Amino acid sequence: MGATHKTIELIGNSMDSWEDAAQNALDDADETIEGISGIEIKSQTANVENGQIERYKTTLHVAFEIQNQ
Repeated sequence: MGATHKTIELIGNSMDSWEDAAQNALDDADETIEGISGIEIKSQTANVENGQIERYKTTLHVAFEIQNQ
């Protein structure tokens, strides 16, 4: 029988880049979710002030295998 996976949507933040924002979200998820198997980037946005990017935001879906008890 094949494994079943679940996805959750997270929004990561960074002052440096969209990649860092995604990694920050993944790092936080990895602290509480076992068996993360992949991510899908859904969108990349940013907060802007005075014509400059102030905060990068990456929305991602995190997939992980459901553990049978």
